Amino acid sequence: MLERADAILAAIPLLSMSGLALQTAIAATGLGTGLLAAPLAPAGPVAALALVFRELLAGPVAERAADE
Repeated sequence: MLERADAILAAIPLLSMSGLALQTAIAATGLGTGLLAAPLAPAGPVAALALVFRELLAGPVAERAADE
């Protein structure tokens, strides 16, 4: 069975690459849309960082720290 920690560790690189994948998909539809898709490049790493911070501040780590 997949544990929560394993799922989080698997989601981090997937989220990190999602911004680039979304940018590529939008840019592949046309030349002008590539310029519109440029701001999407940092979206994936920002989402991955937000996931890490959420786990640290509101996940099991924060609950264990609050119990001490």
